[in-house]
Amino acid sequence: MQFIMTRRFIPLLLSLLFLHSTASQAEAGPAHSSGVILLYHHVAEDTPRSTSVTPEEFAQHLDYIAENYTVVPLKQLVEAAKGKGSVPDNALAITFDDGYENILTNGHPLLRKHDFPYTIFINPEVIGKQGNQLSWEQVKQMQKQGVTFANHTMDHLHLLEKQAGESEQAWLKRVWQNITSAETIIQQHTGESLKYLAYPFGEYNHTLAKRLAEHGYTGFGQHSGAFGKFTDMTAIPRFPAAGPYAKLSTLKTKMASLAMPVVSASLADPQMASRQLDDTVTITLNETAAKDVRLSQLACYYQGGTLDVANTASEFNFTLDAKLPIGRSRVNCTAPSESAGGRFYWYSMPFFVANEKGQYPD
Repeated sequence: MQFIMTRRFIPLLLSLLFLHSTASQAEAGPAHSSGVILLYHHVAEDTPRSTSVTPEEFAQHLDYIAENYTVVPLKQLVEAAKGKGSVPDNALAITFDDGYENILTNGHPLLRKHDFPYTIFINPEVIGKQGNQLSWEQVKQMQKQGVTFANHTMDHLHLLEKQAGESEQAWLKRVWQNITSAETIIQQHTGESLKYLAYPFGEYNHTLAKRLAEHGYTGFGQHSGAFGKFTDMTAIPRFPAAGPYAKLSTLKTKMASLAMPVVSASLADPQMASRQLDDTVTITLNETAAKDVRLSQLACYYQGGTLDVANTASEFNFTLDAKLPIGRSRVNCTAPSESAGGRFYWYSMPFFVANEKGQYPD
């Protein structure tokens, strides 16, 4: 039968061709290995503001994310960064530290509304024992609804603190036992051992990170930045999204950030023996990937101020003269992307300083 093209059928044919093209593009999708991880703690109005978002704020975050990002399971993002699979260009993962019950009562329904997967890093020692924490029954029920649970140590200790008279070897043995015991208990209750560790307070050092790598663990910090194939898998950054960082107008820029293609840093250990940096810090980038980083517009920030920076084609450095505070601080460096208009590469270097007693503040 001969088909006669008429004006009536032309719009229909064009529509079908457009739908076929769009479906093919969506199915194929661009292959990427990077994305952003958000970090939350409480979803409540009556908890410490520094670690909390209100349910209203959280709903605003999720509504914006639903319109602009593809939320993927944390495991999918980690595997993509390791070269096993890919994620969409706008991939984003959602995580919580500490298994607070208000995540279930206030946050979970909002996440379920959008069918978003997410991960909670928990402390087995307090699950079902502290009134503000989830119970193991709740953990199992949430797991059935797509929530993933991972390791945050047994009891949320400061991993870098040594006990009186404790040697480096004894310290590492003690904290490693704490981590592996937590992993065992989580596996017993959930049937899954991801070997994902979120460092309490974001604190880690080179020695501990090396032990994680040797035993196949992936480590997550609390310093900011996007996450990709050049990221150190024992020090994965996450953007805090609560308290002073809950404002959506600034969070939008962070969610759109790109992983700085860092291959090495002259300062390798974030645990500081003194409160002063003696030398200029040099960051080396992958030469090929660095071509998309507009280093001529690089800026580095520390505690609200800008730092002196310099750069070559695949390297930049900064000088920090300020005295480091006791506890946690960090330098954030950003540079525009040459190809992705309006998006910035983001790199964060954390510093951990103990007080005169070797203790770290909460």
